[in-house]
Parts: sequence; C-alpha cells; structure tokens
Amino acid sequence: MNRRRFACLLALVVLLVPVFSGCTSIPRESADDDVHAKRFSTRPDKANIYLYRDELLGFAIAMTVAINGRKAGQTVGQTFLRWEVDPGTHEIASYTEDIATLKLNAEAGKSYYVWQEVKLGFWSAQSMLHEVDESQGRQGVVKCRLVKSDL
Repeated sequence: MNRRRFACLLALVVLLVPVFSGCTSIPRESADDDVHAKRFSTRPDKANIYLYRDELLGFAIAMTVAINGRKAGQTVGQTFLRWEVDPGTHEIASYTEDIATLKLNAEAGKSYYVWQEVKLGFWSAQSMLHEVDESQGRQGVVKCRLVKSDL
C-alpha cells in the first residue's frame, strides 16, 4: 500500500472512531422507559413534545436543548427526548455553534414532533429545528433511543 492510500485510510479511521466508539456519553433512560415513550400515548390534560435526532452526521456531538429558556436535555445521533408539557406556547432551542429555535402551540391530548437536523458549521456543528407531521415524527423517534431529560 502506498503512503498516500495509507494516509487516507488513517485519516478515515481517525474521523470515524469517535462516531462508533460512543465518545460522547449522554445518560439514557431504561429500555422500559424507551418502550413506554414509543407508545405515543398522551394524558388528556397534557401535550407531549418529542425531539429526535436520527442522523449520522455529527453523531458524537452532544447538542444541548432547552424549553422556554430552561435546559431540558442533550442529544447525540440516534437519540430522542420526550417532554410532557402544559398546553400553550413553548419555545424550543438547540444550542450549537448557533442557536436554533422553534415555537409550538401545544394543545392538550396531542403529541408534537421536532426533528433536530444537524448542519455543518464554520467551527463546529450547527442545527435546525423542524416541526414534522405525526407519521414522519413517529418514524424518526422509533429509530432512536430515549435519553434522560433535565426537566
């Protein structure tokens, strides 16, 4: 193998090892809690907000998320957060190289789904938040693992 191929292979390994080694550790909920959250049931007097990150891009980069200015958890690739909230307007923020925000007007008895899209930034990863429909949201959540919320 010539030096150029070896250097390219070495660079690829260095870039991918953090992705597959789980170098960023986010506390996860139990398997039972994960299964319960994926039942998508709601209380009649509350709303559920699911925020999920189903991409491999930036997999190991932890991204802090807040609701109404209060830290609500962190995500890495293939994870999701679930919050039970009172009806009303809620602002979700994702803190990365920039701050992405999304406002939701939550109604009692309903679930809302937010896709945390990862983007390449100038210095580090950026994110965008998108409200998605129930079908797309459930498909995204099912691919992910529930992590602990700070709320």
